[in-house]
Amino acid sequence: MTAETRNLVLATVLMMVVLFGWPLLVERFLGIPATAPPAAPDAAAPPASAPPAAPAVAPPAVTPQTLPDALRTSPRVAIRAPRLEGSINLVGARIDDLVLPTHRVRVEAGAPPVRLFAPSGLPQGYFAGFGWVGSGAPPPDARWTADAPTLTPERPVTLTWTSPSGAVFRIRLAIVDDYLLEVTQTVENRGPATIELRPYGFVNRTGTGPEQDAFNLHVGPIAVIDGVLKEGEVGYDRLREDGPRTYATQGGWLGITDKYWLAALIPDQRAPVGMRFVWSPQGDRYQTDVTGPAQTVPPGTSARQVTHLYAGAKEVAAVNRTMERVGAPLFDRAIAWGWFWFLAQPIFWLLKTLHDVLGNWGLAIVGLTVVVRVLLFPIANRQYASMARLKLFAPRVKELQERYRDDKVRLQQEMLELYRKEKINPLAGCLPILLQIPIFYALYKTLLIAIEIRHQPLGLWIRDLSAPDPLTPVNLFGLLPFEPPAFLAVGVLPILLGVTMWLQFRLNPAPMDDVQKAVFAWMPWIFMVLMAPFAAGLQLYWIVNNLISILQQLWLNRKYASPAPAPARGE
Repeated sequence: MTAETRNLVLATVLMMVVLFGWPLLVERFLGIPATAPPAAPDAAAPPASAPPAAPAVAPPAVTPQTLPDALRTSPRVAIRAPRLEGSINLVGARIDDLVLPTHRVRVEAGAPPVRLFAPSGLPQGYFAGFGWVGSGAPPPDARWTADAPTLTPERPVTLTWTSPSGAVFRIRLAIVDDYLLEVTQTVENRGPATIELRPYGFVNRTGTGPEQDAFNLHVGPIAVIDGVLKEGEVGYDRLREDGPRTYATQGGWLGITDKYWLAALIPDQRAPVGMRFVWSPQGDRYQTDVTGPAQTVPPGTSARQVTHLYAGAKEVAAVNRTMERVGAPLFDRAIAWGWFWFLAQPIFWLLKTLHDVLGNWGLAIVGLTVVVRVLLFPIANRQYASMARLKLFAPRVKELQERYRDDKVRLQQEMLELYRKEKINPLAGCLPILLQIPIFYALYKTLLIAIEIRHQPLGLWIRDLSAPDPLTPVNLFGLLPFEPPAFLAVGVLPILLGVTMWLQFRLNPAPMDDVQKAVFAWMPWIFMVLMAPFAAGLQLYWIVNNLISILQQLWLNRKYASPAPAPARGE
């Protein structure tokens, strides 16, 4: 096998490893899981080192409800903001009705907005709430009063509840950014005796939602504890199998994440807190909660605690603003950038910059491809030059193979001598491939998880760059009234990807071995099928990258057009 053939095989194998095996290898061999404390035997009783956790949320309603019924039968305060709409349930002080008006469930015009929160008792129940634990604290079903009918960015709302002993509890809710709410919990002791309390906040979800956790995308409970991002060890499966997880820490944050959406509680970063992750089989409910430090409130005094709730889309700008505003450590990692996050984040920044200039995310991907190839041009040029020189000396290599076909050791020695004498580096092509692998994977993750690219068109038939190419010849490009199965739905872009890869292979010397010829004959079409389920944006990147590679190979093939003469027999 020639060196250029080995490089092509290496490139193909490494790309497959990146797409399908790299995350598994990282988790299996390179991952350093944090050691978690033993699970508490009782979900409501954390270990002695942690503050008491929030009480279990009341069971869901026994009588099945519809969403309109659940909203109509409870007293509510409306939420009206450019990026958030919904209402607050005054029974239990729960934010359990929240939609994102700027994000739609489907790309088609007129699709309904994405719903993040829904009341308890519904199959999609998902909500956040705040309260206290301790003597005289409001019960989970306390009925609060509000000082305004609507929460807006300009008008905060304060909820009030008074205990029989005279303690006044207040929860002030203020929208401070697109998806960020500031929650100030205050207790004023007007009674005759000292009270001791701990404030808490929780996010509660029925079921695991429409998305599933995967090797390349975490969905479910998530947290940063002691400066460490925790995902799998507090995930849905682990909570069901191993029981509750409790932690004593300072600052950090926790919540529940989906591919594009996030509900996260961010406590005061200077306060010691207890964090808990628990699953209840009654109703298949998952809860993440945070409990603040103990507050001793003598008569005539008050105490307060500030927590932030991020509830909305994982837009990069909004997430970064939240991280800076409240000082939440690693909050940007709530977006699942992956192992190469340090490359994925700059790649997204470059993509966003190109989009701002070009006005189209598809054109931005083309521009990114060109920028990456320009940056790697000096190295890639050495790769193609080395391959072209190998092609130039192919007759001499073939003659050596014929001469020493029965002496493999001597053949290897003669080949190395030829490479040394002619200043050929057969491994020169590996470096550009290795450099492009993390870039390719980082772009793959960016297109997979960046909500900014969700439902964004390229033009023509590509209406969503984050989804596979929908146009396939299997159903005559939509003329036949059926949807082919995913493994057969090879779109136009994957076909172009296969064709451009085939052209690349055609520009390289044909392998002399029949097995190699068969592998290279089938490889473009295998990749065409493998890439069909991936985002159209990723397919576009690979096609443009292939086209640039073809142009570069054509130019270098012209430059090194004349083969070197075979050595004389006596040489």
